[in-house]
Amino acid sequence: MQRLTAEEMQARVAACHPEVQAVLAYWREKARGRKMPARADIDPSELTPFLPRIGLVDVVPDARRFVYRLVGPEDAALRGHDPTGKAVAEGFFGPDAAEALNHYEYTAQYCEPYCHRGPFQAQDGVTEEEDVIFLPLSEDGQSVNMILVFYYSYRFHPRVAYSSVLLRYRQR
Repeated sequence: MQRLTAEEMQARVAACHPEVQAVLAYWREKARGRKMPARADIDPSELTPFLPRIGLVDVVPDARRFVYRLVGPEDAALRGHDPTGKAVAEGFFGPDAAEALNHYEYTAQYCEPYCHRGPFQAQDGVTEEEDVIFLPLSEDGQSVNMILVFYYSYRFHPRVAYSSVLLRYRQR
């Protein structure tokens, strides 16, 4: 995947939902002038409104490459399953594994955020529309060992019959 210019990335983020912009601003604040923050810099209690849609993906030195460490409950409801512990190649949510892996690979290779916007057709044929931000985390300040992912869904289509996450949608 070709590297985006700073202007291209800024334009994508500017068009995103304000919640995506807020999570990116939080990440930048935690970087404190560094290329990227460490996982230890991220305090979940400061991200409470966003936690149901946050995921953490480990960057591993084997054939799996990217492995879901944690998937927020709203993300799991949208997928219809919780892919925690699975490689992204087998637990991805999107049109195909290659496209999903490209987003993670971009973030790991360039050590910078990647923003994906727009509609896509999920594996079950339903069209979803999301803004997604992939944020690199690094223990050594040089290489990405984890990626924080946050998304905003414009058309939330849960693929589970019941989840406590669904209660907030039924109350609207």
